[in-house]
Amino acid sequence: MLSFKLPFAAALLATAVVAQSYNAHTNGTNSTLGPDTDGKYEISAEGIRGLFIPYGASITNLFINDTNGIERDIVLGFDNASHYSVDPFHPHLGGVPGRYANRIKNSTFVIDGVEYHVEPNENNNNDTLHGGPDGWDWRNFTVVAHTKDSITFSIVDPDGKEGFPGEVVSYITYTMTPNTWHFKMVALATTKKTPIMLSSHVYWNLDGFQNDETPTALNHTLYMPYSGQRIATDGILIPNGTILPNLQYSVNDFWSGPKQIGANFSAPEIEGNCGTNCTGYDTCYLVNRAQKGPYDWRTSGPVAVLASPWSGIQVDIFTDQDAFQVYSCGGQNGTLPIKSTQGLDSRPRVVEQYGCVVMEVEDWIDAINHPEWQRENRHIFGPEDEPYVLEAAYVFSVNKTSS
Repeated sequence: MLSFKLPFAAALLATAVVAQSYNAHTNGTNSTLGPDTDGKYEISAEGIRGLFIPYGASITNLFINDTNGIERDIVLGFDNASHYSVDPFHPHLGGVPGRYANRIKNSTFVIDGVEYHVEPNENNNNDTLHGGPDGWDWRNFTVVAHTKDSITFSIVDPDGKEGFPGEVVSYITYTMTPNTWHFKMVALATTKKTPIMLSSHVYWNLDGFQNDETPTALNHTLYMPYSGQRIATDGILIPNGTILPNLQYSVNDFWSGPKQIGANFSAPEIEGNCGTNCTGYDTCYLVNRAQKGPYDWRTSGPVAVLASPWSGIQVDIFTDQDAFQVYSCGGQNGTLPIKSTQGLDSRPRVVEQYGCVVMEVEDWIDAINHPEWQRENRHIFGPEDEPYVLEAAYVFSVNKTSS
């Protein structure tokens, strides 16, 4: 284990980590690439190109060719980078939620006997979502490296920000290789023990909202072969400490075989499945790979497969994380606009209810408030610990048999 007692040393380690990752992907080649007229940074490889912005280290566009060779922009976002900071609803489009993703019960947690209170921002201030009212995906990161196929963002989160103890230094690196989007998130607690859990909060529609048969993503097929269990939550989606089985053929069974997201929307148990008065999914599924023995996350998996029968686009998700949050966009109500690169002129250019799906690679949610889960080493980090690391690869392909 690497051990540093000084914040400066930890910061140096962070710099070395990101430099090593950056050089590995770019062979150390510097570039003068910069933002386009919309404030976006492009990276690309064969069969894939993405646009990113410093605000929240967010992906704004992801272009993949469908079964007919037509380029589709398959993630939600805004046309111009300047709109992200002024949008009043702030739907966390494509950003990195931090320093602690998902929800924190009662906006409190305990580390070494000390109770900490962080800023609440959800459910009438009864909990904290995605790091608080000024979480990471509300802030501008710094672009520290950019080449034709890779970009790295950094942020320094000060001690006490949003009520979290200690300073955290983080680097987010996105890289494109043929048909694959990779990301690596590294974060170091430089001064005090603190919770760290990151994720990627991308909203997907693999049809680019151009399916003339439906404006929703309920036709998308989801398969999670390792997710026979999920974390039980209360009516406001706070874990209650219970792990539930996803019984075969039940609403939450995506493990026994691929299933359309909307397949069980007529089943009675879908009502309230994503919280009080909510129909659909906003669920943390566990990723159980350990029963098969040692594995390499890069080759063991994928942990999830999302595919559209209309566009033929499929994404296989590989990650080192042990949980996977799925949100079926039941909260969308037609007020969020789609981009100029998406949609059809024959219907409203907005995200309708169930028009997207969010898939968050992460660890067990709110584990800092459930010590009985024994996840401390994956959630609590101090200056003498190794850095927090999250890695994932999204591999795209086209199903040529699709209609």
